[in-house]
Amino acid sequence: MWSALLETTPATDEVIDAIADVEIQRQAMEKDAGLAASRSSALRRLHELLDREKEALQLRGPDAGHPENVEAVAIEIERVKGMTGITSPGPAPGARTPVSQEPRGGARIGVPPETRGAGRWAGRAVGEA
Repeated sequence: MWSALLETTPATDEVIDAIADVEIQRQAMEKDAGLAASRSSALRRLHELLDREKEALQLRGPDAGHPENVEAVAIEIERVKGMTGITSPGPAPGARTPVSQEPRGGARIGVPPETRGAGRWAGRAVGEA
C-alpha cells in the first residue's frame, strides 16, 4: 500500500509519516467502532492535512515540494473513501436469499394434517371438472 504511494508521489517524509499515522489510528478505531466511524475520523484528519499542505504550497510555492504532498494526501483520501465493509466474497448487497424448502415427507408447517395433499383435484372423480 505505502510502496505504491511512494512510487507514484515523492512526498516528504513528514507527510508520508502523517498519512501512515492516520491509517494506523484508523485501523485501531475500526476494531473498536467499526468501518464507518474509522473512515469518517480518518477522512476528517486527512482533509485537515490536505488543507495544511495546500496552504504551505501557496506560501512557499511549488519548488518547496508541496505539490507532491498535496497529491499524496489526495490519493490517500480517495483510497479511504473507496473502502467498503466487504471483506470476503459473498452475495451482493440486496441479493435474494434462497427460499427454504418444505420439510421431508411433504409436511407443511402450519397446515393441519387432514388438508395435506388436498390439491385442486383432490376428491374428484376422473372426468369431473
